[in-house]
Amino acid sequence: MTGTPRLPEGYDISTDASRLDVPRVHRWLSTDAYWALGRSRAKQDAAIAGSLNFGVYEAVTGEQVAYARVVTDRATFAWLCDVYVDPSVRGKGVGTALVAAVREELRPCGLRRILLATHDAHGVYAKLGFRPLERPDHYMALAFD
Repeated sequence: MTGTPRLPEGYDISTDASRLDVPRVHRWLSTDAYWALGRSRAKQDAAIAGSLNFGVYEAVTGEQVAYARVVTDRATFAWLCDVYVDPSVRGKGVGTALVAAVREELRPCGLRRILLATHDAHGVYAKLGFRPLERPDHYMALAFD
């Protein structure tokens, strides 16, 4: 892991939830993200309200181009989820810089760990210090099907 990846020039990042383009975030996740397909707008609104949200925006137009959400108590634990980068800016380093910004925002909190789940982006997260669980047998999940 070398340095903190920076956003490409022409983009900025914010944790100000009032800047989020919530309809766009909902459309991205509910129609194009395998983990959130079909998620209702009401469910997405509730998730946003209960989370620390990150948006990446084009600096000139203010158009949102990426999103990430963190469920955290800001003391002991965080769950990074709903990381999404618009297809038009993928491959430019926006996603890597977004996750690095999440890491740096949470670093001063003294968390023991930040967890995430991914089906296909292990390499992206590994570049930022994430690694497989050392003891996956210690973790369990309760699913409400």
